[in-house]
Amino acid sequence: MTSSVPASSVLGPLPSALPASILPGQPLTALAPMQDVTDLAFMGVISHYGAPDYFFTEFFRVHAQSKLEKHILRSIDENATGRPVFSQLIGEDLHHLARSAAELLHHPVAGVDLNMGCPAPKVYKKNVGGGLLRDPAKIDEILGVLRQTVPGLFTVKMRIGFETTDHFERILDLINKHGVDLLSLHGRTVKEMYRSEVHYDYIARAVERVKCPVLANGNITSAATAVRVLAQTKAAGVMIGRHAIRNPWIFRQCREAFAGQAVTPVTLAQVRDYIARLYTATDHAGLPERDHVNKMKKYLNFVGQSVDGTGAFLHDMRRTETEAQLFAVCDRHLLAEPEKIFADEPYPGVIARPNCETPSAGADGCSLETVTA
Repeated sequence: MTSSVPASSVLGPLPSALPASILPGQPLTALAPMQDVTDLAFMGVISHYGAPDYFFTEFFRVHAQSKLEKHILRSIDENATGRPVFSQLIGEDLHHLARSAAELLHHPVAGVDLNMGCPAPKVYKKNVGGGLLRDPAKIDEILGVLRQTVPGLFTVKMRIGFETTDHFERILDLINKHGVDLLSLHGRTVKEMYRSEVHYDYIARAVERVKCPVLANGNITSAATAVRVLAQTKAAGVMIGRHAIRNPWIFRQCREAFAGQAVTPVTLAQVRDYIARLYTATDHAGLPERDHVNKMKKYLNFVGQSVDGTGAFLHDMRRTETEAQLFAVCDRHLLAEPEKIFADEPYPGVIARPNCETPSAGADGCSLETVTA
């Protein structure tokens, strides 16, 4: 049932050790995989402001009829960031997971990652993503097949449980059993989604129990938070998702904080530059202007959390329909006081709610439509 790939058919030598951090000796940083976000364009924009040590792709959906999605492959094959990209799979069929992993080995991946954390109901009801956390026996099978298939780095991203943490230690022992090379752990259960406090104590327990490095994931809002979470958990590094959308400078700031340096502040004028760069990067032939503006609103729902404490930017931005209207709002809110500091942390009570006008291409799971905090 496995599909191990002969070494001669793999594209180049597969890494056998985790790539070093950008600044040797520092904790690792990674951009979390986010559907409809962590594509080639977004990775390039993030890299411009300060790349993480590792990138992870959106998940490749794996089933009997699945093929590796071309737009996700672009983020691997055309990666110009200079940083390694891990490819993520989501599924539960052993044969087709092995088939997809084997196919990925023909691309310049840093490693293959298994999604065991997506909390979207449409995903976990199919017993994939976070749904797997209900079934340690199935996890045992999947990890075994993928470990046999992938001769290089094999990584896992998961949560601390489905509804409870009853299986937590057993699943950590399976991580050890199958020689997983890196564990990214979101410190909430699937049912907690993004609403609860993050249980960093469970990440600390994982660090003590597993043999591989652990990345702490969940509500890493700033460089200061990253330092605090690493001190609490003793993790090897942090994985950041939503807050890298809000603040693409966050990985550079983390490196400053890890080195004991003052974190370089960001101005509203720099945020205006980020929005313009992101708009250009996400444009493509045939994309209607209204759809492009609505796509930008997904990102700006997060950016707006640090623009002003009243939510005025978010209020005005959400009501735009054209490029001209969108950038008029940006200019009004970001360039009136261009040297004003963009807040390191989200303002309390300013919520990045999903935008009802956003196209639903990723609504089958783990897209920004499901993330509200």
